[in-house]
Amino acid sequence: MITNAAGRKVPDKINGEAVIPYQGVGKYHPLGNKYNARISVAANYPSDGNKQVSDLKSALLRAGIKDGMTISTHHHFRNGDLLANQLFDVAKDLGIKDLIWFPSASFPCHEHLIPYLEDGTIAGIEGSMNGPLGKFCSEGKMKRTAVLRSHGGRYQAIQDGELTIDIAVIGAASADAFGNANGLNGPSASGLLGFALADSQYADKVIVVTDHLVPFPCVPWQIQGNYVDFTVVLDKIGIPEKIVSGTTQITKSPDRLLIAELTAKFCDEAGIIKEGFSFQAGAGGTALAIGDFFAQIMRRKGIKARFARGGSNQYLINMLEEGLIDYVLDGQTFDLSGVESMRKNENHVWTSPFTSYNYHGKGNFASMLDVVILGATEVDLNFNANVVTHSDGYLLHGIGGWQNCLFGKTVILPIPLFRNRIPIIRDRVTTLCGPGELIDVIVTERGIAINPLRQDLIEKLQDSDLPIKSLGDLKQEAEEICGVPEPVELSDEIVAAIKWVDGTVIDVVYKVKEM
Repeated sequence: MITNAAGRKVPDKINGEAVIPYQGVGKYHPLGNKYNARISVAANYPSDGNKQVSDLKSALLRAGIKDGMTISTHHHFRNGDLLANQLFDVAKDLGIKDLIWFPSASFPCHEHLIPYLEDGTIAGIEGSMNGPLGKFCSEGKMKRTAVLRSHGGRYQAIQDGELTIDIAVIGAASADAFGNANGLNGPSASGLLGFALADSQYADKVIVVTDHLVPFPCVPWQIQGNYVDFTVVLDKIGIPEKIVSGTTQITKSPDRLLIAELTAKFCDEAGIIKEGFSFQAGAGGTALAIGDFFAQIMRRKGIKARFARGGSNQYLINMLEEGLIDYVLDGQTFDLSGVESMRKNENHVWTSPFTSYNYHGKGNFASMLDVVILGATEVDLNFNANVVTHSDGYLLHGIGGWQNCLFGKTVILPIPLFRNRIPIIRDRVTTLCGPGELIDVIVTERGIAINPLRQDLIEKLQDSDLPIKSLGDLKQEAEEICGVPEPVELSDEIVAAIKWVDGTVIDVVYKVKEM
């Protein structure tokens, strides 16, 4: 084991590959070139542009599927995804073993794949694990060590050649036989296909699957057919009603509404909410409430934001159409209002992890944001935060774009002081996902803590009526209400690794002990 720059012990190898331990924010500067995909020759593809094959099984066989390959899929359909399950049904039927699944994210709908993890069809997952898959991994049942990356980290890993995708299977709401595709049109419209961009560019073989084939050209094309080997038409690839993330409704909880109001007031008094500012928030009930409070302040001041980073949702779209925001730069569509807006509003722009989050690029959008609103399962007294495990050690969530967003100018975590009578402020987070030096403010229903590194914010708020407290005081207050939580004992077996945005390993997840 190696002790990395965050003081966390990580192994020197994971799945037989050498590990580069986390070295600190901005400290790791790799040398070398980006990965180059295999050369293709146009003469080997149909001159009429028709790459359609009869079914998914035929496409996988023609792509050369075999034991041990890395297969990628994407989460544009979120919990309404049908394609990943169908893909591994075919692999099982073919008797393929030891596949590595490389999803951009997984959801409870993928519980269907647990039997394939048990029988060896899938050897392991390099991607987020949500709910049932995370529980399966936490209990040490996966053959390989899982690897979790941020959305930007996933793009970085592909372009840098950290892993090679043998076959990428891209579900597209609309496509032509050549492989041009988008997520905007058709019965399974999901919004955009940005999470599949790197896979289309760098995978050895690319299969586009749609349930809405249109004559060439499919425009606008979010995936270019020049990257695509085969196209397949299935009856149904996704359930668009289930792309919804979060509650899609503003919280009605008094505590959560107070957290949202305190967050908006903090941003206002800190001078963040001003003409031309930019922001990013999620789709949970508290985040939606914060956006609504932002809108109220902007109307009162007569100002507008230059851009907002999505996940788009109906509240963000309402702000766009009201003229409170010039542009929505959307990385992920969180409800059907977002899908519809992307079709009709030219200022609703689709983006990708390359433009927004990739750390091994010549800059990205994340660092340009004036304020970023994020969640967390735990924080500690050094402002370090956890988003993948709960305090009982269970790995139940993915990283998403969370790590990448930490590079915004002011990062705020509006979180309850305790959940289910378990304090969220710990002496040491169970799993380190983001270093405290990048997290500026913690907002709870019982007070606001400002990172001592942000003396500028402390000075701006020193005469404020807001309940400014230390994290230590907030921790003590939570423990007076809930009691001091018992430490959780975990085994010594590593079940997952957490990558930082630059490809280094910042922490690991341990198997939970059987009760």
